[in-house]
Amino acid sequence: MQVRRLAAWAALPLAVTLGLTACGKSGGSDTGSTNPNGVVSVGIAEPKHLIPTNTAETSGSQVLAALFAPLVDFDEANKPYEVAAQEISTTDNKTWTIKLKDGWTFHNGEPVTADNYINAWNYGAYAPNAQDNNYFFDKVEGYAALNPADAKTTPTATTLSGLKKVDDKTFTVTLSAPFSEFKSLLGYTAFYPLPKAAWESDTASPLVLSKSFEDAPIGNGPFKIKGAWNHDSGIEVEKYDAFAGTKPSIGGANFKIYQNDAAEYADLQANNLDVIKQIPTDSLATVQGDLGDRYQTSPASTLQVLAFPTFDPRFSKVEVRKAISMAIDREEIVNKVFQGSQKAAYSFVSPVVAGYRDKTCGAACEFNPTEAKKMYDAAGGPKSLNITYNADGGHQAWVDATCNQLKTNLGVECVGTPEPKFADLLTKVKAKKDVGMFRMGWVMDYPSMENYLGPLYSTTGSSNYYGYSNPAFDNLLKEGAAAATQDEAIKKYQAAEDLLAQDLPVMPLRFGQNVFGHSTKVKDVSIDLFNRVDLNKIQYVG
Repeated sequence: MQVRRLAAWAALPLAVTLGLTACGKSGGSDTGSTNPNGVVSVGIAEPKHLIPTNTAETSGSQVLAALFAPLVDFDEANKPYEVAAQEISTTDNKTWTIKLKDGWTFHNGEPVTADNYINAWNYGAYAPNAQDNNYFFDKVEGYAALNPADAKTTPTATTLSGLKKVDDKTFTVTLSAPFSEFKSLLGYTAFYPLPKAAWESDTASPLVLSKSFEDAPIGNGPFKIKGAWNHDSGIEVEKYDAFAGTKPSIGGANFKIYQNDAAEYADLQANNLDVIKQIPTDSLATVQGDLGDRYQTSPASTLQVLAFPTFDPRFSKVEVRKAISMAIDREEIVNKVFQGSQKAAYSFVSPVVAGYRDKTCGAACEFNPTEAKKMYDAAGGPKSLNITYNADGGHQAWVDATCNQLKTNLGVECVGTPEPKFADLLTKVKAKKDVGMFRMGWVMDYPSMENYLGPLYSTTGSSNYYGYSNPAFDNLLKEGAAAATQDEAIKKYQAAEDLLAQDLPVMPLRFGQNVFGHSTKVKDVSIDLFNRVDLNKIQYVG
């Protein structure tokens, strides 16, 4: 948020308690000889994009995590540590100096330099490129010149004035305001570098991405792509022998793309797939018997919500939104659909981040069908509702259960409307097409309350598909980002979260947990807080 990342799937059951403060635990047997040349298969959905500045969902970020190495990663206490960076330093939280490690190369042999980061970030920040992760560069000085308020206006600049090259291995980043968590932000997908080969010309301004690059990205990570992205089928990667970082213990990975989770789970049971990152909802009741000790759980950072298109007149009244939320019995759905394995959510940020508070949604998230019906009728709520969801994520069961509750408790018609793929759902909601209410999930990009609030609900948030805009909310986020200490920042973020409870652009539904399984051919399987299989740790024994 791997997460930040939009989550495609539904079944993210939470363990008995909410002690979600550490990275995922290891899964699998400790026995069996390993094969360092073995290729591991991992189930994913069709990625929407494979460009770092344009990848904002978990399937694409899983693939990019194999192809690229970040500047920083996170330890078990969620503290950032350097990976591709040698050192990241600042004296004022406003100007940051990033020094790169020596000896790192892209898969085509190009050395990784400061220019590779500067060019990639400028491309992502330039508004006409319409990158989904554009928002992540808004803290860098000069962002406004690349992103005029009127989208039809040509930007007055093509590069961020806050990015300065010092030498081939060093560059500085000057922010428009101090941001104490900037080092953690650098662990996100958007901040990977791109090689010269990514551009039609690496001296052009603005830069233009080579048309063929996305189907065969060239990264600086432990694996290189084998062939090209086979859309709706799979993506293969193989170990990059010259990788300068920690080398994986497998020869490669085959990311198999599925259109539905039932087929994915069947492949796992047949040993035709090595890792399924999320057990389908319909299989939760039998998974223990199906997989035995190959069924694993680990902490996750996921939050599932039901979103309102606030620009749609049917949902423009907050009373309508609150009444719908109050008509849903979250606990019943958790117990009956998810076998009691998820945790109902009554807050807008995950328990894994500092500053989390329980039940910040208040009365708007408490099940109260009598008051809900009264409020809904008084506000003139629509007589029919629909919930759009992606069919490749195992959402039908809980969507149907939710609709049944709305029918009973509000006296309305309600149907679930599937979209074939998560990418299709994102495309439609981004275009503000008439999809009614829609489901959304979030996996954090970096461990901070801000990451659950800024991208999703700020006026210019990269994943604000609801049309929500509240200047007071935006200001609190800015004040939190500029705070000198984490404690001061948290106070601002909590105040912003309180505004969400008043406005309710989405209703929190469930906190998730990684619930995954693996074949008999792999061991040491772990999935992190960002819902990514750790390909540096997994081993092949088949």
